[in-house]
Amino acid sequence: MKFLIASDLHGSAKWTRKLMEAYDKEKAERLILLGDLLYHGPRNDLPEDYAPKEVISLLNEKKEQILCVRGNCEAEVDQMVLDFPVLADYALLPEKDRLIFMTHGHHFNTKTPPPLKKGDILLHGHTHIPAWEEFGKENLYLNPGSVSIPKEGSPHSYIIFESRSFNWKDLEREETYHSLHLSEKSEYKIR
Repeated sequence: MKFLIASDLHGSAKWTRKLMEAYDKEKAERLILLGDLLYHGPRNDLPEDYAPKEVISLLNEKKEQILCVRGNCEAEVDQMVLDFPVLADYALLPEKDRLIFMTHGHHFNTKTPPPLKKGDILLHGHTHIPAWEEFGKENLYLNPGSVSIPKEGSPHSYIIFESRSFNWKDLEREETYHSLHLSEKSEYKIR
């Protein structure tokens, strides 16, 4: 199965439209959203083309294809306008001999990790900075970066996960800028 993984849309209609175009172009089968969909929060500047109602409409069109976890900017009222679940703190994705723990990152992160076995993967957004690094007991921390408000000079980005490979993609340039492949023996290769 091919997954498009994204985080931190923060109500930007422009970047959500671009993300939906990338989703269709990639022919992904599921869209995994790691939270902070509609609001920009007090720590972020207003994103370009801030229009939460338009973002709601764009996301609801794909409601059967979306798996979402709750970000620190989500509120219970968001569930009233979004036609797919948005209030789960985490989701689990089995990947052969390891588990991918998907969350937003404000509760579970590398400093306060969830229970992980050796080789498991922690996948979260929240920082707005793409990441692929080791931590813990041969665990991986992965972050797609931010769709609408990237930080530290990173691109507007998302991840494609397919056939045990993670590919970080620049949403503007429509190109891969980093890859990581999981081997069959709880190992990985960063390319």
